[in-house]
Amino acid sequence: MRPVSRVMRRLIGTRGGDEGSVAIEAAIVIPPLIMFVCLAIAGGRIVTSGSKIDAAAEDAAREASIHRTASSAQAAAHAAAAESLDDQGIACASSSVAIDTSGLSVPVGQVGTVTVTVTCTVNLSDLLLPGVPGAKSLTSTATSVVDQYRERSDAR
Repeated sequence: MRPVSRVMRRLIGTRGGDEGSVAIEAAIVIPPLIMFVCLAIAGGRIVTSGSKIDAAAEDAAREASIHRTASSAQAAAHAAAAESLDDQGIACASSSVAIDTSGLSVPVGQVGTVTVTVTCTVNLSDLLLPGVPGAKSLTSTATSVVDQYRERSDAR
């Protein structure tokens, strides 16, 4: 048997090394990791926008419940929803506010409720990144109790 020369030992030792494996691992792992983080941020922004729509519906329902007539309650609810969405920085491509004011006509001494449904269609480019196509429709319903001993008007 011949002794292995110093040059051969050096060649054998470097051939089995793993100097480039970290760069390859990073190239494989980093893109999916970045995509996961972006999806988590996108999901968080959509959930946050949904909670802002919830707050707008609650504001509108409370505002409608303190009015005596259905027509003034509807006007107040529309204004409160629009103001709440504007204050929270939600830019709706289209929005609608549906109000059930039947609780304002119950007799004094009985509990009535006012229910408001706010629907807001938000462009995904506003929520996520500029240029992202599509829109998401967010809907929230809130109910507010009408004071059972408060005077009510018969006018609708």
